[in-house]
Amino acid sequence: MDFAPIALALALMPIIFGIINLRNMPRLTGRPADGTMVSILIPARNEEANIAGCLDAALASTGCAVEVVVMDDGSTDATAAIVRGYSERDPRVRLVAAPSLPPGWTGKVHACARLAEAARGTHFLFIDADVRLAPHAAAAMAAHSLEKNIGLISGVPRQEMRTIGEGLTVPFINFLLICYLPFGGRAIQKKPSLAAACGQLILAERRAYEATGGHSTIKGVLHDAIALARLFRTRGFDTEVVDGTPLASCRMYESFSVAWGGFIKNAREGMATPIGLPIWTVLLAGAHLWPWALLPSPLAVLTILLMFALRAAVTIRTGEPWWTVPLHPLTVLVALAIQWTALVRSMLGLKAGWRGRAYSPAKGT
Repeated sequence: MDFAPIALALALMPIIFGIINLRNMPRLTGRPADGTMVSILIPARNEEANIAGCLDAALASTGCAVEVVVMDDGSTDATAAIVRGYSERDPRVRLVAAPSLPPGWTGKVHACARLAEAARGTHFLFIDADVRLAPHAAAAMAAHSLEKNIGLISGVPRQEMRTIGEGLTVPFINFLLICYLPFGGRAIQKKPSLAAACGQLILAERRAYEATGGHSTIKGVLHDAIALARLFRTRGFDTEVVDGTPLASCRMYESFSVAWGGFIKNAREGMATPIGLPIWTVLLAGAHLWPWALLPSPLAVLTILLMFALRAAVTIRTGEPWWTVPLHPLTVLVALAIQWTALVRSMLGLKAGWRGRAYSPAKGT
């Protein structure tokens, strides 16, 4: 039996979704109405290497009023001292200390909930300390929220990668979002199950956030971005994934080992489920790995070339390094290895560790 047509058929779904989503993903411009203020909210735990660059970029925002609130979440380094220095020089910066982590909460979710309570703006822009906002980002996201009446907007920042370990892991984020999510998280689709968001860059309209309960409603999750987007849609508010490449940049991880740990943490509430992961394995391995075993079949060659072309298109649109494209089959293989490792660890009851804290698998949101 010739299996090459099956592999080609499995490749058609990401090709179709990819073409549609690459064409229709919103790229934001514009400024919001007078009276809009964006609260840029940064949870920070031992971020002395990142926080100054993050603050410099946030304070360079144009197009609307901003404030920057940093929550020091139990840092043992100079994070708080650096932020305090900024607050003494610029009244737009405030430093707040996180209360003790209550039972049932995860660290980042708790910090974000407390940041929202401290915020004064009409919109909350949650970013990680390793994110560097473009000057127009806060204004453009708030303007899109107001113009389209969208409660939550997110995008994947342009991912900076300098090592092979990063190149083997980080590009899978954009590829999965663009090529395997119907409608790519756009507001045209209302189903909560098809909601998406990237925790590095999330803007929430204040009234919508407060109406949903925000992070307090999802206090036990590790993958807060997806849980928050699904919560908003469940409560009747639109959410949208936009092109984050022009809005911000981020170096997410600096090595393979750190990336492995970070993705395992998030996988436990994403693809790594007993029912979902076998299906995902067939879809991903069938289109991106299986064709290599079917060479020299002409259809297998065609499938491989189409997958590289699709990956190249995503790479160009998202501004990722070109040298990651030839690594694509290995990136898919590593992604599946991460997911299966996360699933096995979860089934064994092993805790996920991050930033010096350990968490059991979430039971739901």
